[in-house]
Amino acid sequence: MNPITALNTYKNVGIESGVAAADPHKLILMLYQGALLAVASAKNQMLRKDTSAKGISITKAIKIIDEGLKACLDVNAGGEIGKNLYDLYDYMTQRLLIANLKNDVTMLDEVSGLLSELKEAWEGIRPSAQAESSEKFPTIALAAEEKTNKEQAPQSAIAKQAVLMYGRM
Repeated sequence: MNPITALNTYKNVGIESGVAAADPHKLILMLYQGALLAVASAKNQMLRKDTSAKGISITKAIKIIDEGLKACLDVNAGGEIGKNLYDLYDYMTQRLLIANLKNDVTMLDEVSGLLSELKEAWEGIRPSAQAESSEKFPTIALAAEEKTNKEQAPQSAIAKQAVLMYGRM
């Protein structure tokens, strides 16, 4: 086995292990990180004029947004916020398609900025997500309690709604 094949195998096992051990909140973070990485790769490939690799990276970002983030979104549980997020995911995939056709780096930057903001917001509700999962999964709650302070801020209605929006995982 050559070193490149071994490295790729190692990366795949690491990703699969991370996904298997992740709670739903962490899975959404992983999707945001994957989409951001794919958009950044597409930007670099666009600047290097590597058309085929750029297309592959943009396709990967679109799939993560469409088949990952948007597909597991429960618009009914999310209400107006869920609907707006669903529409935002549609907007991002359209921008990525146009960026691919026009080789427009600014559109990639726009999508990257939107994904970054959503990722940061999702990271911000982590303590709330841990509290929510502790009700459903008591053994996970014990591990989460060790990581967080005992004085945890009360869950806001928006944080609860955000956790419920991704109920199809």
